[in-house]
Amino acid sequence: MACPGVRAGKRAAATGHGGDGGVQSLPMEDGEHRELMIAAIAAEGVAHAALVAGDTEAANAAYADAVEKYRASWALAPPKSYGRLVGLLKAAVLGGDAAAGAAEVREALDGDENAAGSPVASYVLAVAALILGDDEAVGPLAEVMDPRGGAFERTATALRALASEDGPAYADAVTAIEADFAARDEHLTGVAIADTAIMLELIARERGLGAQLDSPLVPIP
Repeated sequence: MACPGVRAGKRAAATGHGGDGGVQSLPMEDGEHRELMIAAIAAEGVAHAALVAGDTEAANAAYADAVEKYRASWALAPPKSYGRLVGLLKAAVLGGDAAAGAAEVREALDGDENAAGSPVASYVLAVAALILGDDEAVGPLAEVMDPRGGAFERTATALRALASEDGPAYADAVTAIEADFAARDEHLTGVAIADTAIMLELIARERGLGAQLDSPLVPIP
């Protein structure tokens, strides 16, 4: 029997990786890149389940596996498949390799003319900028995310708050993100976890701005 991550990955691959922990209703062509994305999402599911269970070592190993599979999927995917890079960077951050993941996605998008107008590309670039200490780059990138609304707008608000060192504004924003995940009936990997909130909290704690969310969906050791 397929694990929840595999089942969820196949559903996501049928429509497209949303980049915000959700699923976009965009058709996706078949091919090896699609199978690799399914495998990446499945590896994330294994990692999330281990994190929820308190097995950090197993979680980190599975996150590293997810990073490798997202990397391979990105290399073969059609242009503008930026959700792969979001998945890669989230897995890198949750797996304790944030700086390397941030540098990788920046390099991957260097010279990509389509990235400038993409909310998904702007999202991953804004997260990478925060991780690498390039706070001035975050605001313009967050502005590209805002018109997408919903999860993208909430995350843009959190990113701006972190870049400006506004702890209370960040706490409000990440709390809203956790609440959105808590209200979902389905999660991309099949595991109930607020991976965006975890990613942001790990970045925030490096800056002394962690909101210390008390939620089973945010199992940070």
